[in-house]
Amino acid sequence: MKVLMVLTSHDTLGNTGKKTGFWLEELAAPYYVFKDAGAEITLASPKGGQPPLDPKSDEPMFQTDLTRRFNADEVARAQVAETVRLDSVDQKDFDTVFYPGGHGPLWDLAEDPNSFKLIESFVKAGKPIALVCHASGVLRHVTNADGTPFVQGRYVTGFTNSEEEAVGLTKVVPFLVEDELIGLGAVFSKVKDWGVHTVVDGQLITGQNPASSSEAAEALLGALSQRKVKTA
Repeated sequence: MKVLMVLTSHDTLGNTGKKTGFWLEELAAPYYVFKDAGAEITLASPKGGQPPLDPKSDEPMFQTDLTRRFNADEVARAQVAETVRLDSVDQKDFDTVFYPGGHGPLWDLAEDPNSFKLIESFVKAGKPIALVCHASGVLRHVTNADGTPFVQGRYVTGFTNSEEEAVGLTKVVPFLVEDELIGLGAVFSKVKDWGVHTVVDGQLITGQNPASSSEAAEALLGALSQRKVKTA
């Protein structure tokens, strides 16, 4: 089982002067879901090399057992430091793709043709894909073969307007994930702020927030197992 995980290369939080990047739990939790299941994991980012970590996600209040495991895992940390360039990967080499969030993806991955063309190639190949939290916004330019929005009519979730308001960044982010997906015709579902919520719609798996990362990854493994049964 070969899993591609795509991280942001963007480190600037709008005009705030603060740093952003990927959210640690959203990498660490699925990373170990996949690794503990025996998967071969490849990490990619638009610029390659060390992607920026949102420093807030490494603060004590956001630590989990899995983030602590990750921080103590020299192999994992070395792998993150050497992500491959996104424009060098090919979906044919992977069974699935998982996009962790953090605010960074709203600026780069959501607007990167290499990113949305990659997702489209996974969809066309019938392979499951998963995105969590802000990474659901990366779907904004992904289209079906006929040019219609990929999310149109699909059930999805992602970081909600109220969660964005709770962290005080509704005026900072380039777009609100919930509004954007609804505007594209998606059927957006959510639970209370910071609650665990994962939505599965065919190939597409989305998680609402950091707490949903493990569940989304487990759902992706389930989808992969079902696909293997069908193609066996």
